[in-house]
This record gives sequence, C-alpha cells and structure tokens, in this order.
Amino acid sequence: MPYPPFFDLVPRLRLRDPLAEFLGAFDGGLVEYGYLDAVTLAGHSCPTVASAYWLTRQALMALYGDAVPERGAVKASFREGRSEGVTGVIANVVTMLTGSTTDSGFKGLAGRFDRRNLMAFDVSQPLDLRFTRVDTGRTVDAEAHLRHVPADHRMAPLMQRCLSGVASPDEAQEFRALWQARVRSVLLDHGDDPAVFVIRPAE
Repeated sequence: MPYPPFFDLVPRLRLRDPLAEFLGAFDGGLVEYGYLDAVTLAGHSCPTVASAYWLTRQALMALYGDAVPERGAVKASFREGRSEGVTGVIANVVTMLTGSTTDSGFKGLAGRFDRRNLMAFDVSQPLDLRFTRVDTGRTVDAEAHLRHVPADHRMAPLMQRCLSGVASPDEAQEFRALWQARVRSVLLDHGDDPAVFVIRPAE
C-alpha cells in the first residue's frame, strides 16, 4: 500500500489499553498508533485528519506527561454538534486514539472497561476540543488554526479542474502533491507552532 513517505515521519502515539491487556490483544496492553492509522480510518489524508490526530496526541501527552496515556480513561468533548462541519471526522479519529464514545461503544465487563459516555457534543467550552482524565480530572483544551498554514496558490484551481473532470493526468498528480505537501507542513513544520495548535490547561 504505497503512501506519502512523510506519514512515517510523524511522531507516533503509544498507549496502554487495559481492555486489550485483559483480553490478550497486546502484551501489557501497549499499543501504538501513527498518522497512517488515522488516514486508514478516515480513508484520506487532509489537514482536518492531520489536526485531529495531532491535537489528540498532544493533548494526551499534556495530560499524562512522562506516563503512558491510558486508552479508555479520557473524556473528550466538542464545542460543536457531531454533524456540524468536520466535527464527525475529527471525532472518529479521537475515538480511535482514546477509545472514548458516546453511547455506542464497548459496554464493559462486570463494570470494567466501559467506553460509553466518554464523548459529548454541543458542550459549552472555550475551545473546539476538551480532554479530561477520568482518574484525576485533569483537563486540557485544544484547537487547531489551520488557516495559519496556507495552501499553495496553484492548489484551488487545480482542485476545481480535477472536480470538473477536465484536469490532465499531470495536473491531477500536481494537485495531489500540493495537497499532501500542505498536510506535511501542518504536521512536520507546524506541529509545535502555538499559532496553529493550541493545547492549554482548562480554565
């Protein structure tokens, strides 16, 4: 499955999943996710998928510090409704990484490992996303400002030509390259840029 090489350059996220450990899926419950996993889940690579992966990773790192984050032990809430804008796309990535769901997740075993009611939408909060550790109550707010990573000026007209079916094979390939170049820039050039990715303790 060929894909852009920069996918493998994006830092991965290592988690411990007690349910996976209990059921013998991974030794010690340790599991790793990378940007490729988010792309595979979404079916495409775009700035939204990239920001969903990176915000979640960075928020978990902020919540747990040097400790390994625990999957299934973090609440995630969204300021917008699940069907508004790209909220649903982001929520799918957040669910993959954190295990958090609304009422459709794993129901648990004998009162343990319940993944339901850990995700909420239409919540009054200052930023787009909020992550909260269930065990300590520690909370961080998160938001991405992708407008600070501008697209190449050639990309929009090339996209329109592709969508209208008149682009040549070379133009289509150029569009794809420019599109992924912006995704690469979001993750690798601006991953630590506070103007693009905001992660801060909740007030």
